[in-house]
Amino acid sequence: MTQDALPWLSTPALPRFLADRMVGRLATWLRILGYDTAYLPHLSPQGLLREGRRQGRILLTRDSRLLRQKDVPSLIFIRDDHFRGQLKQVIVECRLTPMASLFARCSECNQVLEAVAKETIQDQVPEYVWQTQGTFHRCPECHRIYWSATHKVHALAELRRLGIEV
Repeated sequence: MTQDALPWLSTPALPRFLADRMVGRLATWLRILGYDTAYLPHLSPQGLLREGRRQGRILLTRDSRLLRQKDVPSLIFIRDDHFRGQLKQVIVECRLTPMASLFARCSECNQVLEAVAKETIQDQVPEYVWQTQGTFHRCPECHRIYWSATHKVHALAELRRLGIEV
């Protein structure tokens, strides 16, 4: 893709994505990296186009039929079947900075996480976690609680496997 085809590269705002049902794992990983990524697997291809246009999002799809549509919003056709290749493609084509906002969003519902005082969540996390962790974040939408644990180590290792400096 050329820079002309990627209008979000010339603006300081971070790209916002809309992933189709074929790239759900990619959507989760983009959220882990801190990028606003809507995932609406129930929408038809035409519904995705409408929603992408309405929300000003970059559509991520493996559906080659969408490439032939007229008046398509910004779109990246995902070439790889596997999430690692998909993630690498989006990072490279969109010039993303993977470490800039790592773990800033809920991986389930895409909301920006909020810091919470440790004392307020004692009854909501395992005792060992409460005793060994000092920093907690909560999703304002689904109320899922996050803390630094082995999932962070695994995510960083996955990024290293993709050749991304961590």
